[in-house]
Amino acid sequence: MTKKDTPGPVTAIRTMEEFALHVGLSRPTVSKYFNDPSSVRKKTRELIEEAVQSSGFRPNIFAVNLKRQKSKFLGVIIPNTADAFYMALTRRIEEVADQAGYFAVVLSSNGRPELQAAAIERFKSINVAGAIVAPLGVNSEDGQLEVLESRVPVVYVDSPRSRNASFVGSDNRKGFGLIVDYLCDTGNPPAFLGMPQVNRNAQLRCDAYEEAMRNAGHDPVVLPVPDSRNWDFERFGHEQVAKLLSEGKNPGTLLCANDRVAFGALLAAWEAGVKVGNSDDCALRIAGHDDHPLSRFTTPPLTTVAQDFSEIARLATMRVLAQIEGEDIVPDQCLLTPTLVLRGSA
Repeated sequence: MTKKDTPGPVTAIRTMEEFALHVGLSRPTVSKYFNDPSSVRKKTRELIEEAVQSSGFRPNIFAVNLKRQKSKFLGVIIPNTADAFYMALTRRIEEVADQAGYFAVVLSSNGRPELQAAAIERFKSINVAGAIVAPLGVNSEDGQLEVLESRVPVVYVDSPRSRNASFVGSDNRKGFGLIVDYLCDTGNPPAFLGMPQVNRNAQLRCDAYEEAMRNAGHDPVVLPVPDSRNWDFERFGHEQVAKLLSEGKNPGTLLCANDRVAFGALLAAWEAGVKVGNSDDCALRIAGHDDHPLSRFTTPPLTTVAQDFSEIARLATMRVLAQIEGEDIVPDQCLLTPTLVLRGSA
């Protein structure tokens, strides 16, 4: 057999040119394989794959994409990579993208507009084909996101950016309608502890609570929220409820804007010696929204409203990939119906 038929082991193959010389094929043929293995003949594909195994060569996929008209990178921007909700969301996005032959590049804004702007610039530099973004909801980000939208398809998740942009998320009105109706039917009507104004969900969820309370025939009781853009929701919930209880203002039933705020509220109640739950010896009920992956492990487990983050991720990814592949999709708000999850806290 010739060297071309059985490429031998080599060391330090660093470039596509060196690999092409090693395998005995032209540089364009090798590039064609790495762009799309199915685009070359079976015998050629087997020859290249054998050479990859024997040489350990891996192409620089960033350089490959920069030279291609259509990249296989899908950009993802989230506010916090350490949050279990966003971790689960991005994991599902990565799975769906991979099945379609795309590579998800996940960057975090860490709740800061300047880091989100830097992530957008990085996506432009690596020529992403499209993007999925969980926006911060601040005015300073609008221009940067509009630039990204003008270059590639963009779908928003978690909170909408505007009515003219594609969004996939949970229906806040239905979610808070479910939890408010349940709490009113099973005990005293809930007071509402919102979240810092970090994105549009803060106001949307407060509005949804107020509407649900009026529909149930009760006056909304919205607790004051300091002017803040802090994403440390657990600390926020803890501080606000600790202050409330220390002043002797136990609302009896407390509905939090999201589960992470409720986590802090549960800790504050425990520290104050206020028992949380449904039984006769409990002085406070606490509920949240989102069904955060950790909500079932609190003490007591948290009653909440479940977002189907797996389906949100799947639909958002399929929508942006369809646009990348040329489908004409009109931007709209895709709102999924949430479900009530009853646990021991309320």
